[in-house]
Amino acid sequence: AFWVKKMFNINKVGHGGTLDPKVTGVLPIGLENATKIMNYVTEAGKEYICVMQVHCDIEKDLLKSIIEKFKGKIYQRPPVRSSVKRRLRFRTVNEIELLETYNRMALLRISSEPGTYMRKICHDAGILLGCGAHMRELRRIRSGIFTEKNLVTLQEVSEALYMWKSCKDEEDLRKILIPMEMAFCGIPKIVIDDNAVDAIAYGASVMIPGIVAFQNFKKGDLVGI
Repeated sequence: AFWVKKMFNINKVGHGGTLDPKVTGVLPIGLENATKIMNYVTEAGKEYICVMQVHCDIEKDLLKSIIEKFKGKIYQRPPVRSSVKRRLRFRTVNEIELLETYNRMALLRISSEPGTYMRKICHDAGILLGCGAHMRELRRIRSGIFTEKNLVTLQEVSEALYMWKSCKDEEDLRKILIPMEMAFCGIPKIVIDDNAVDAIAYGASVMIPGIVAFQNFKKGDLVGI
């Protein structure tokens, strides 16, 4: 995020979920006013491809059965090398799948709520296996609605900015800069009447007469207006 801020020479930049050192993949970045919505992006679900190394020879079926125990609500204490307080907490793993194995390496696909440590899942799986395991590599392939299809490199950002500044060519830059409304594609919407927009923009509550249409949601859900 620091490099992007420097490249664009702007005041505010925010990102949607920290990537630990040596972890690659999707990191949504918000510029200027879009920083206001990055907390929502940070709280969206994440998906990873993980390489786990087991410290002994193990049968694939046994490894698969151990891995599947981590689906659902799990206890986690953040690892020693983490930026948060190391207290025990619940995290939900929506999906965990053993894709393939090679010698003592296992390739996993894991979908979870934010704040779930893949490094800790590998470590805890090693404890259940009885011989230990650790995370070798990790790549985030999804953060909320953003996937590797949206992925651009810092080099591509730099080149797009050069084309815009030097040649007045906006084409590459427009491919990189996504409208901030895209971040809300995955949540229910309430459509309001044109006459209600101004009042709500100044802090008024949404009232039934101003609602034109809405998608199904329940109390406590985050919705877009």
